[in-house]
Amino acid sequence: MLQFITHPSDKYTIAEEVQMAIEGGCRWIQLRMKDASYAEAKETALELIPLCRETNTILVIDDRVDLVNELRVSGVHLGKEDMDPLEARELLGPHAIIGVTANTEEDVLKFKGKDVDYVGVGPFRYTTTKSKLSPVLGLDGIARIVKATRDAGMDIPIVAVGGITLDDVEPLMATGVNGIAVSGSIINSEDPMLYTMKIMEKLLNINPSAK
Repeated sequence: MLQFITHPSDKYTIAEEVQMAIEGGCRWIQLRMKDASYAEAKETALELIPLCRETNTILVIDDRVDLVNELRVSGVHLGKEDMDPLEARELLGPHAIIGVTANTEEDVLKFKGKDVDYVGVGPFRYTTTKSKLSPVLGLDGIARIVKATRDAGMDIPIVAVGGITLDDVEPLMATGVNGIAVSGSIINSEDPMLYTMKIMEKLLNINPSAK
């Protein structure tokens, strides 16, 4: 699976970014607008909702549980300093997708038995997308966390995130992750739609059911 994470760009609006990612075959969008006001984030989300509905694309919003609750989009992604996922579940109900962020084995294992839908593990490498960056994991770190998670009997989907490029798809998937989240390398490529298509081709070659 591929999740495209939006990020401010000098070249494109967020709606344009999402349109190109969807046209490239991505069916999972995370709207991330850390520095925007509630009104700004809502305005952008309202632009994205029709694009996602028309293409059966999942739309999750980073951090803003209140906005997810108001607009009833697919779900929310919660960072380590955001709302507790159990509280988010109570607010959003059983059908909402709730993703969480992790940087260590301990981060992931604390979600054992809790009602979360996926864990974003990273950063894989240095990235400018986040201002407060946790220690970089690399392939070995990602693989270590996947192994610890599975050894603990947790089958929760793990999504690698942080500075991922096209060349990283195959080695990252070989660590046992279930998917990847990509932002900057798509936005900053010469042709974001084509770049997304190439990522999807690699994912589909590895796992024909990937989206």
